[in-house]
Amino acid sequence: MLQNQNLLESPPKARILTEGPQHPVQTTTQNPSLARQLYSMTWPMLFGVLSLMTFQLADSAFVGQLGRDPLAALGFTLPMQQLIIGLQVGLGIATTAIVSRTLGAGDELRAFRLGGLIITVGGSLVFVICVALWFLQGPIMTALGAEDSLLPLIRQYWVPWLMAAWTGAFLYFGYSVCRSHGDTKLPGYMMVATSLTNIALDPLYIFVFGWGLPGAAWATITSFGIGCLVIYPKLLKRRWIRFDLRELALWNALKQLNGIMAPAMVSQLMPAVSAMLATALVAGFGSAAVAAWGLGTRLEFFSIVVVLALTMSMPPMIGRMLGAGDIEQIRKLVRLAVRFVVVWQLAIGLTWVVASGLVSELFSSDSDVQEVLAGYLVRVPLSYSGLGVCMLMVSVCNALGLAMRALLVSTLRLFLCFLPLLWIGSQINGVYGLMSGALVGNLFAGAMAYSFYRAGMTRLKAELASGKA
Repeated sequence: MLQNQNLLESPPKARILTEGPQHPVQTTTQNPSLARQLYSMTWPMLFGVLSLMTFQLADSAFVGQLGRDPLAALGFTLPMQQLIIGLQVGLGIATTAIVSRTLGAGDELRAFRLGGLIITVGGSLVFVICVALWFLQGPIMTALGAEDSLLPLIRQYWVPWLMAAWTGAFLYFGYSVCRSHGDTKLPGYMMVATSLTNIALDPLYIFVFGWGLPGAAWATITSFGIGCLVIYPKLLKRRWIRFDLRELALWNALKQLNGIMAPAMVSQLMPAVSAMLATALVAGFGSAAVAAWGLGTRLEFFSIVVVLALTMSMPPMIGRMLGAGDIEQIRKLVRLAVRFVVVWQLAIGLTWVVASGLVSELFSSDSDVQEVLAGYLVRVPLSYSGLGVCMLMVSVCNALGLAMRALLVSTLRLFLCFLPLLWIGSQINGVYGLMSGALVGNLFAGAMAYSFYRAGMTRLKAELASGKA
């Protein structure tokens, strides 16, 4: 039998709504061009994600001009940031699924109350995590291998950074409610607007006001705060969120929310754990290595933006095809996406190799950081095709209802392919061997993920043919 997946257990109408408020997907008979469908579904997602990646990259560029230590301090927050993002993305997936399904059932009032519940639960959970991170900052930094000289700078940055993380998560929950009601334009516009505001405020806060590293966090707080002041009044005006939560069967609603959020969060949080372990390995080679690794990680986020957009646009298409029992069309769509990702990410990787010297000088004024970052850029980006295929296969498996297979792929990528090869590489050739290990690990992960997807498709096709699915 298929994995127990709520999306597949819903009736056709509810299942389509549960996929999230996307642009209408034409059936294969109405529109035979899969490439055109894929393009039309992906490009709106691209600009919002791209704008977020751009401001994060700009943050690194501005902070890099302050020197090695501020950049290293910024790098030590990345694993914690991924932890918070994992929670907010998991809850965002649950928001779209639950609110859309409730709207599909015609119960608008319950949908509005669920929106209020999600905002309340999400804001509270992230607040608790931020407070815990504040109290645990000393042990966390020690565990990650931060040098004693960096601790005062990290403490100075920690509070505004945590405030920025909470504000960003709170804004994201508002975006999720908008998307669940079918409005994708407002979140897209606001992602671009807040990112441009952040980029504009960075040099003002960091250099003109002389706030240094904390100025980057205050710029983010300001831009995200403006976003909240736009999004939440609109949600209240449209009555898409209500806070009379006593009218809900609260325990059942929380169980429903957790049933979707928990597995999504586990999958999203594993990269944060992996990032912490990787940062601890890199920290053994000094603050310059941590600064360069942090920059490289941000460049990686920017480099895979198209893959991230595809992981959001493909699931509703696959859900429609699966509902029609059209397995062969799913195979064609996935093959098309995989080929595109391999070629595109290889081109991105080669671009970073060619521009490695220029980019390293642009993002840091420290010669040691420049040297290590240049070494990163001629190795790790060449594996982005494997990383992209792996990310795509996780998304596809979730859309097919193969949730445990998706979780297994995520786990094996990080803890079988990536981290062990980082350690082996570091033992062979220091920090540059560690980067070579990342290269090999990502390529292995891509091949492994695609083989798992093919095995899952074979199983799924057999189950559909036997009438058991």
